[in-house]
Amino acid sequence: MREILLALVLVAAILLIPWAWKAFSWIWLKPKKLEKCLREQGLKGTSYKFLFGDIKEMMDSVKAARTKPMDRSHQIVPRVMPFLHDKVQKYGKTHFTWFGPNPRVNITDPDMIRDILSNKFGHFEKLASTPLERKLIPGLVGYEGEKWAKHRRIINPAFHLEKLKMMLPAFHTSCHEMVEKWQKLVANESCELDIWPELQNLAADVISRTAFSSSFEEGRRIFQLQSEMATHLMQSSRFMFAPGYRFLPTKKNRRMKEMSQEMGSLLQNMILRREKVMKAGRLQNNDLLGLLLESNFKEMSGKTRNAGITIDEVIDECKLFYIAGQETSATLLVWTMICLSIHQDWQEKAREEVSQIFGSQSPDFEGLNHLKV
Repeated sequence: MREILLALVLVAAILLIPWAWKAFSWIWLKPKKLEKCLREQGLKGTSYKFLFGDIKEMMDSVKAARTKPMDRSHQIVPRVMPFLHDKVQKYGKTHFTWFGPNPRVNITDPDMIRDILSNKFGHFEKLASTPLERKLIPGLVGYEGEKWAKHRRIINPAFHLEKLKMMLPAFHTSCHEMVEKWQKLVANESCELDIWPELQNLAADVISRTAFSSSFEEGRRIFQLQSEMATHLMQSSRFMFAPGYRFLPTKKNRRMKEMSQEMGSLLQNMILRREKVMKAGRLQNNDLLGLLLESNFKEMSGKTRNAGITIDEVIDECKLFYIAGQETSATLLVWTMICLSIHQDWQEKAREEVSQIFGSQSPDFEGLNHLKV
């Protein structure tokens, strides 16, 4: 019996040694070798820290920056990217830092960036994302090569100008509802309003209407789930490179799995319902989901092998519509309102121009093209 036990231990050790060596190489030997290569090429940067690299310092720097009042100026980099700003001052415009065990060469010289992005040889690859990040940011943004080209070809028609014109009423409805709500708040007396959550909700409403017009409430629920997922992901980011961390049954991991499943189920049901009515010819395809499915049907009706994209891939592209459009648009709108509040002469010019072109009428596409200020 003892001999059998020893034999089992020996077999287990033999099986574990290659795995342990591979893990050790990934989290220590390879990063140190890459660091040496980068320094030999004349690049300066931070020293590699075991497994997590600079993630903790990145998060701490953002937290520290947000505890201080923000200057009313366009010098926003120290506020929004404090870690990068500090390293540029310390190591120069081109330097390297560590995202977990992976080095990142940060390039802030515009001419060098132009050269890299105009390179046609395919040497510039997208950053590899972790499985946790892919739960939140799936779809086109992470694809390369032929898969990227196919998805781009299918998605492109949804963003043609004529298609976007059809979405103008949805934009107007969402904006009108928000402004009407604000008018009621100040009907009898002035009040202070935090516009950041208001404009986040506006951007989410616009995407919900333009992406899933006939399933507006379900679209709102998807936005709520993605917002919660983003919060959990940020809180878990310092552990995302720990091997097997996403499989641990922690409260956050369980919740993220639940949210991912609920989102997938909501989107799948919406897509299947939409496909059914589209095949019956009862629905005009005037939202992103309808346009995406219409384009995909055309792709699949051709004779090309492996044409079209799967239901799961359509779900991923729908998730991406939200994550790519909501935060970016809301942030730009808030910053625009801050700038207009600081420079009130431009606020008056903009208001006067809108009154001249539209008067009391609802905005239309032709009129929007005449807005210069």
